Amino acid sequence: MPNQIKTVLLLGGLTALIVVLGNLFGGRQGMVVAFGLAVIMNFGTYWFSDKIVLAMYQAREVGPDEDPELHDLIGSLAERAGLPMPRVFVIPQESPNAFATGRNPEHAVVAVTEGLRRMMTREELAGVISHELGHVKNRDILISSIAATMAGVIMILANMARWTAIFGFGGRDDDEDGGGMIGLLFTAILAPIAAMLIQMAISRSREYLADSTGAGFMGRSEPLASALTKLGQASGRLPLEANPATAHMFIVNPLSGRSAMNLFSTHPPLEERIVRLRAMSRSGS
Repeated sequence: MPNQIKTVLLLGGLTALIVVLGNLFGGRQGMVVAFGLAVIMNFGTYWFSDKIVLAMYQAREVGPDEDPELHDLIGSLAERAGLPMPRVFVIPQESPNAFATGRNPEHAVVAVTEGLRRMMTREELAGVISHELGHVKNRDILISSIAATMAGVIMILANMARWTAIFGFGGRDDDEDGGGMIGLLFTAILAPIAAMLIQMAISRSREYLADSTGAGFMGRSEPLASALTKLGQASGRLPLEANPATAHMFIVNPLSGRSAMNLFSTHPPLEERIVRLRAMSRSGS
């Protein structure tokens, strides 16, 4: 699949960047130290991110007795997708949005805002839930954690390079493998930008993949396309009080009240997502 191949290539790009930077800055030893620190930080994020983000948005777990319609809908879609029933949470915000989290399908969570429940028809809500279950099926939490780990390594190397450039210790000499100040400058300034762009590109490719996976669960792509149209219209009118660090988790960018360059966005353009979904509908996919 094109988006899966793209993700592999982008992760490969992050890996190559780490190798190059490690050699430019401190050789293998510096790279191993940076990688170890980033793994420790992101291991904790991977295991506890669901609890952190749910608490951040004051999400409340709802049981089947409290909201039987939502539970029945999610349960039937999860069964169709071949997934265990996820835990269901509701976020007390009027802005319509949703996200999935959890380190694997057995510990998955689907969270929707109160505004999403009120705005969507049952079919549109099913389209949104199917998209989120697509993230669970494709193990996007794991993939985003790997990308974050690699980006974290690059950020650590960049910080080390900045301190080295300021105080003039460590690093490599100018005559050793062409490193020196040029390598430090590249590490400190250009590498974090490249890492951020690659990480955001991975996020965008996973959104496209979750759209197509979710449409496959439903057997139709129009409900999700219709839901995304409504979400796009509401995003500027009802902005979500969101932390930028978690923006990539939501089905639409909660920070999209003002437009941003596509390169620096965690989500693909909504218009392009809708066009792709409706093309799937016309082709009978």
